[in-house]
Parts: sequence; C-alpha cells; structure tokens
Amino acid sequence: MKAVVQRVTQASVTVNDTVTGKIEHGLLVLVAVHKEDELEEIKWVADKIVKLRVFEDDAGKMNKSLQDINGGILLVSQFTLYGDVRKGTRPSFINSAQPQKAEHLYDQMISYLKNTYSIDVQTGRFAAKMDVALVNDGPVTLIVEKNKI
Repeated sequence: MKAVVQRVTQASVTVNDTVTGKIEHGLLVLVAVHKEDELEEIKWVADKIVKLRVFEDDAGKMNKSLQDINGGILLVSQFTLYGDVRKGTRPSFINSAQPQKAEHLYDQMISYLKNTYSIDVQTGRFAAKMDVALVNDGPVTLIVEKNKI
C-alpha cells in the first residue's frame, strides 16, 4: 500500500455535488492498494499514519500525532499512485490491485481505523469521480509505503 499523507487545516471530498467526507485539522490521506497487498500492509500503513508526529508542539517542533491533536483523517482511494511512467507517456497501472480486491482492502482500512483508534475517519467514495479540496498546512506532505521484501 502506498499513501500520500498531507497535513491539512481543512479538506473535503465531493461526489456528484454531495460532500462525502470533510475534516478540519488533520490528515488527508490518498491511498492506493498494491496488487500484492494483504491486511498486514493495510494495518501497518494505518498505524504508521495515525502515529506520525507531524503536528507542532508548543515549541514549534513536529512532535505531536493525530491522536495528540484530536485531528481527523480524510481517507481517499487513488489507484493512480501506482501509475508507472518509466516507459512512454501513458501511465501503466499493472501494480495496482484489481478493483474488487482494492475496494475490499480500502474498506478494511476504514474499519480498522474506526475500530482501533478514537479518531474521526471520513472518506471519499471508492471508484467514484471525486473532487478533493484541501488547504495543505505547512505544507507537510509525506509518502508512507511498506516495502515488499
């Protein structure tokens, strides 16, 4: 799994003129499921994201986690994160999981986050055309990925 994590002061997802998810202070997380991912990778990435110390403490240092600031997560599926552009100009998505598997693991990640942590978890809609709006705070943007060995 690959996740692009952005610290935000606000973020929202709209599908067909309806807001499906919205957070204030927290993390916008764009996630893609790799074709070889299983639940282990999903849990590892979810735990890493929640525990990332990317929010400032009183001294202005990035020492606080999402839990420390009582922030929210806006989780948005984005298979294009596995787009490979090394050859030609049209991305190849052969490393992205097939939609049925990707949706299942995306749903598992949502459930895991909601059942494991006391944080607000908002989402986009899997495989929908989404409008994502955000105000990146910092900006702070990280890529989280569990390497395959």
